Amino acid sequence: MGGIKVYISDNLEKKFREVAMRLFGYGRGSLSIASEKAFAAWVSQVSEAMDLVESIHDPIETIHGMLSHVKKTGVELQHEARKIRARKSVMK
Repeated sequence: MGGIKVYISDNLEKKFREVAMRLFGYGRGSLSIASEKAFAAWVSQVSEAMDLVESIHDPIETIHGMLSHVKKTGVELQHEARKIRARKSVMK
């Protein structure tokens, strides 16, 4: 079993302790169980994101492919965005 020491904000630590103890009990080891689950979830999430990023060979081509359904030019999109922002500011 490895050991790790981390520093987090007091507020986050308090919340983490409360949730961990409610979930896993107030006995010895509840923080370790919660920490291991949190680390495992984070590693899994970040690993998936890294795999996705590594699978993108040409980011420009990927973005172009994602936007291929858009039939307006960049200038037309800017004008449309300006109109939307203007409508939202009038509504407030």
